[in-house]
Amino acid sequence: MKVDHFTYRVTWSSEDGEHVGLCAEFPSLSWLADTPEAALAGIRKAVSQVIADMKTQGEEVPAPIAERNYSGEFRVRIPPEQHRRLALQATEQGVSLNRLVSSKLAA
Repeated sequence: MKVDHFTYRVTWSSEDGEHVGLCAEFPSLSWLADTPEAALAGIRKAVSQVIADMKTQGEEVPAPIAERNYSGEFRVRIPPEQHRRLALQATEQGVSLNRLVSSKLAA
C-alpha cells in the first residue's frame, strides 16, 4: 500500500503557532512543523510508521479514500416535516426530490 495514496491536508494551527499535517484516513495522527512542507513530510512519515506497525500486528489498514468505491447513494433520515417541505420545493421547481437534495448538498 502506497503512503502517497492517502488524503493529506496541511493547515495552520494558531494554538500551536505551527503548521499541522493531517491524514483523513488516520484522524488521530497529526504532525507539527515550522513549514507546510515539513508538516506534510512529517505526517506522511507518521502514517508510514503506523501502517508498518499495523501490518506487524496483523491489523487491517484502512483503504485510501481515493481508492474506495462509492455507489453515489446514501440514506439520510430527516424529520417528516422537512421531507414534506423538500418534496414541495422539488415539485414547485419541477425537479425530482433527489435532484433538489443533490443540488443543495453541492451548494
